Amino acid sequence: MNYTTSPLKPVAWLPLAVATMLIIGVLCPPQALAQLPTRFYWKSLSNANAVPLVVEVINSNTNPFDTAHTVSPGSDVDATMILTGYVRTFSLFDRAAMAAIIVPMGHVSGDVTVAGRTFSQSAGGFGDPLLEFDINLLGPPAQKNLPDVMRYEPGFSVDLLVDLAFPIGGYDNDRPLNLGQNRWYGRLGVPIVWQLGPWVPGKRTTLELLPVVWLFGDNDDYVGQTMKTDPLFQLDAHVTRDLTEHFWAAVDASWYYGGKATINGVKGEKLNNIGVGLTLGYQVNDNLNLTVGYKTTVDDSGAGDLQMDCFMVTLVYGWHPLVEGMKRLKSEK
Repeated sequence: MNYTTSPLKPVAWLPLAVATMLIIGVLCPPQALAQLPTRFYWKSLSNANAVPLVVEVINSNTNPFDTAHTVSPGSDVDATMILTGYVRTFSLFDRAAMAAIIVPMGHVSGDVTVAGRTFSQSAGGFGDPLLEFDINLLGPPAQKNLPDVMRYEPGFSVDLLVDLAFPIGGYDNDRPLNLGQNRWYGRLGVPIVWQLGPWVPGKRTTLELLPVVWLFGDNDDYVGQTMKTDPLFQLDAHVTRDLTEHFWAAVDASWYYGGKATINGVKGEKLNNIGVGLTLGYQVNDNLNLTVGYKTTVDDSGAGDLQMDCFMVTLVYGWHPLVEGMKRLKSEK
């Protein structure tokens, strides 16, 4: 295909098409702290880059910086969480792959009851950085060039996901509320994207599922005690739909099951809760994407139930040398 003489003048729209897939495909790294970013596991051109900025305002009966969602009955916690980092796409064995590093930071405050003691505390600073690796197992091969991007349709795609958090965030063993968790933790997951209908900008519809298992090491100094946490199963689901070429919406749902915490031999309750939400996304320009979302738990009347309300705003700046070069050529004409 001649990208300079086609009657459709692809030079005019190819950078936008590639940039759309680039920004959406590296939207922002996930945190179970709130909701999985919708359309996160859409694939994009290899060797793309992105820097996300995520701001979350959360009210909960658990520490939002704790991915185990350990519930303290009667607790009331407010948090402002900021996530930033770097995302890189690449091809590995002809499969689409992604690596990311995310650093959480912010402020958390509230009243928390632990072993019969109530703490009114606040903390700020940096949380535990998280590394993520994702590789596609089932679906189209990696997009290595512009023809690959033009032909790409996800169909039914399945990935393998591995996350690992490093326990180097701020931690005070006299406080139950901390941004760092003083233990190793991570997750294994299987992201699924199912294309529904045509893959045409403005008409794209997907069903997205992410079943994961979170695994936790022991915190041997949790307010002078030892806290152990059972594995936590989490299922995120999204139905997404383009409303225009630049504007899309999604209905979101999450299910949390397990994650029973044991503190000095005293067992808590396991989670079995559901959250629902709505996400709206808008592509501001070739490099910038804006997402706004809200999520709340719905079956949270029990003392040991997870209770959480979260409002999230995401800005993602994405770029690719090929796309930037095409834009320069277009501007020079």
